Amino acid sequence: MKVLITGASGFIGSFLCEEGLKRGMETWAGMREHSSRRWLQHEKLKFAFLDMTDVEKLRGQLATYKEKVGKWDVIIHAAGATKCLRREDFDKHNFLCTKNLVNTLDELGMLPEQFLYVSSLSVLGPIREEQNTDSTYNDMTAEDTPQPNTAYGESKVKSEAFLAEKRIKTDGRFHFTIFRPTGVYGPREKDYFMMAKSIKQHVDFAVGYKKQVITFVYVRDLVSAIFAAIGKADVANGKAYFVSDGNNYSSRAFSDLIQKELGVKGVLRIKAPLWLLKVISSVAEWFSHLTGKPSTLNGDKYKIMCQRNWQCDITPIKEDLGFVPEWQLERGVKECMAWYRENKWI
Repeated sequence: MKVLITGASGFIGSFLCEEGLKRGMETWAGMREHSSRRWLQHEKLKFAFLDMTDVEKLRGQLATYKEKVGKWDVIIHAAGATKCLRREDFDKHNFLCTKNLVNTLDELGMLPEQFLYVSSLSVLGPIREEQNTDSTYNDMTAEDTPQPNTAYGESKVKSEAFLAEKRIKTDGRFHFTIFRPTGVYGPREKDYFMMAKSIKQHVDFAVGYKKQVITFVYVRDLVSAIFAAIGKADVANGKAYFVSDGNNYSSRAFSDLIQKELGVKGVLRIKAPLWLLKVISSVAEWFSHLTGKPSTLNGDKYKIMCQRNWQCDITPIKEDLGFVPEWQLERGVKECMAWYRENKWI
């Protein structure tokens, strides 16, 4: 089986490539020609250099690979952007690149048997945040209508809608499945690493006073969930699945486990009001425009951090694909912190 993984040089993409090789698949790492290969050193890994921002260039590149490969059996589309300088850049990298890739594949007769798209739980937005009488929240479900309040979430929703339309336009020839992971953490990931770095320096920063429930998925579990869909188009075609470890956590659960694994004594816990976070985010975003480098903290990130309810129902992916999370938060954080230490990140 031949599998193409776009966004291969990224955090999730590199783990997807490793899993494809582990399963004995002919694994192709889809990426820009000059992207880093730091985590893509396996000798059996093949490379497909694709520029999805330029339709003409992409057409020529895919035509060349068609001569070499024929077509890929499965494409896992993990390419995209989580932070950008401008709102329109989210559309460019998440929606338009997806549209360009799929349309060009169709034009060249290269549509795969399955197209697996990595979306995000952010497509749902801050829904179901009304607390029950016992101060609990309800799970977001597959029946909920996406109401994204971020440029990132909006770009992902547009991509999902495009895939559904493409399926109709091809009279069902186009088979796709969508994965909506919650917060993904693990080795090589840099955003959650910032929290570990802060705690190492004896400071933990949180925002908002209203109860917050957070969900997580370890990168290895997300990869397992995606690969579980291969060969199951009969049940997974056209569906969107939430992916988490199946548990709900308090806002401090992650930082407490980091502190435990790093053996840090005495952490200053700072909880700031949301208005202060908004000011800091605005300043960080303004500074990023001066430097030309996207900031981890920005207007989009502010809205994500404001969200209080991240609970989601993973029953459908368990029933349809047989997905069973193996990495609960304590186990995942333990391995992640060990990796950070071994690789001298902290």
